[in-house]
Amino acid sequence: MIINLRKPEAVNMAREILDWANNNNFNFMLPHQEASVLTVAGYDDDEWLKSVKIAIVIGGDGTFLRAARYVLGTEIILHGINMGHLGFLASSRSDEAINDIQEILNDNFNILERRVLRCEISRADGSGHRLYALNDVVLNTNAIARLLNIEIKFNDKFFCVLPADGVIISTPTGSTAYALSAGGPILPPEMSAILLAPLCAHTLYSRPLIASENDSIKLIPRGISRDVMLTQDGQLAYEIFPGDSIEIKLSKSRKIRTAVLPGKNFLDIVREKLGWGQAFNKGLNFNA
Repeated sequence: MIINLRKPEAVNMAREILDWANNNNFNFMLPHQEASVLTVAGYDDDEWLKSVKIAIVIGGDGTFLRAARYVLGTEIILHGINMGHLGFLASSRSDEAINDIQEILNDNFNILERRVLRCEISRADGSGHRLYALNDVVLNTNAIARLLNIEIKFNDKFFCVLPADGVIISTPTGSTAYALSAGGPILPPEMSAILLAPLCAHTLYSRPLIASENDSIKLIPRGISRDVMLTQDGQLAYEIFPGDSIEIKLSKSRKIRTAVLPGKNFLDIVREKLGWGQAFNKGLNFNA
């Protein structure tokens, strides 16, 4: 299990699951930090990552994103139990947790492979840094009310200079996160595509754009501002300097594997989380 230890309800849920597991004669493997809070035996990272086949993630989507970075590059399957308010990645409710874990133990689930972004930051001095994101990377400025001019290239061919507060580059998984609030479309997570969504663009021609799985997008901030940041999955940030560039594409070698349980398809989750059609389901009469 991977747990949001800052949420008492997540820790209590983990204790309930551990008690249920002990009563049914099987054990969970916990990383050291989780194990110390729950006062059980823990495992170091190497042993945990080599031994675990399926990990139960207890928290919200933020905890799931942290877990995804932890298991990236392995074949570990993730399944999330949502203890937050709006969860697309952590899809099980707390009252369904034990039943859903039992379904997983009975091998009654499918595996969904989610594509991740591979992002290469190239510094003006020739150095670089590589990072991966399950949801998105966001290029914006820390300065208050500061416009950012972003040169955008597709497959190394000039596309435009976008005057905006920033830009989101998202996977289909991340289309229901920050990109959704920026007016982007919702994409099914099994798709292989890249979504570009401008943030408060200062132009009338700017619209969200979907690129293919083989495309690369390069972002080059123009100007001399030193207030530009690149954010990875809304959790880690990297300072971007004048002359730097960021190339983003879908990783060909790394994916995040998630468990899909019966009766929990993506459209059902969208309808539940976003409240689509609820007025009609409640029998409201719009012709009255």
